[in-house]
Amino acid sequence: MTRDVLRPDGSLVFAPVGLELLDEPGIEWGFLDEDRRELTSDQLVELDGLFHFSPAVSAASLEGVERLALIARHGVGLDFIDLDACTERGIAVTITPAGVTRPMASAAVALVLALSHRLIERERLLRAGRWSDGRFDLLGLGLTGRTLGVVGYGRIGREVVRLLRPWEMRVLVSQRSDPRDAGVEHVPLDALLEQADVVVLACPLTQETYHLLDATRLERLKTGALLVNVARGPIVDQEALAGALASGRVGGAGLDVFEEEPVAAADPILAAPNLVAAPHALGYWDQLFRDCVAAACGALLDVAAGVVPADVANPTVLESTLFRAKLDRAAARFARRAQGERT
Repeated sequence: MTRDVLRPDGSLVFAPVGLELLDEPGIEWGFLDEDRRELTSDQLVELDGLFHFSPAVSAASLEGVERLALIARHGVGLDFIDLDACTERGIAVTITPAGVTRPMASAAVALVLALSHRLIERERLLRAGRWSDGRFDLLGLGLTGRTLGVVGYGRIGREVVRLLRPWEMRVLVSQRSDPRDAGVEHVPLDALLEQADVVVLACPLTQETYHLLDATRLERLKTGALLVNVARGPIVDQEALAGALASGRVGGAGLDVFEEEPVAAADPILAAPNLVAAPHALGYWDQLFRDCVAAACGALLDVAAGVVPADVANPTVLESTLFRAKLDRAAARFARRAQGERT
């Protein structure tokens, strides 16, 4: 287990969810010695599998690591995992989409609704004793009949659209959709930004999506449009967004992620009155932790038993003779340990 799953007091960050699923005969598990922001080969060289929470795994991390067969991600983000290096070394990387999809889509919808109702601004006025100002001086944005733009129409993007369906919005997506997705229009990204009243970012962070919404693209947004990001912070040029919020060019932003995390308390983005934000945690339901832990542990147990796990993010590794050999060796070690424990 990467050590970042532990709080300073030794408790699990996803408590009360525990790791009892790993307490199986033949399974030896524990925590890495240090919480390093980039893992090093000495931490990985003796492992068959790794339960991974957040540190970077680079090609350098895997140098000389011959035994490792699986990195089981808690979550779906892969921007800090070198997938090509993993595939080259016969290491499968699994994700936990079933645990993440509904909580993160719900988080995006919560931000959309909070912005459209101007919840944070009204609450500030209420707490300041400005009752009438909070009632009459702010006007929300009704969603019915308005246009929703979704950038990243994967599992989470589709669930966002499904959850917002009762508001009867026109839906634009920036990548080709399934023909079965009735009522969803595929348009180029710039057209989506120009037409949408609400934009939700749910795409992965890659070289192509870094600063996808830069100053030029933010200028394409309709004046007063709402922007929600539950994907990764660097997809948006945060400095440019802070300026667009301050000028009123962007009507409001809902952010669960930031370009640099943790975000500095003095960052101009936090000074925007029309910002609703969370510390990369808005989807952290008890159900998310329960399902993600179960899926990641299940993948580790599968590999220990010589079984190909579900939700492999680098599926070409399954064709690798190197991976198959690791799978066989892991299963043999597991069987010997389990037999020893039983006897």
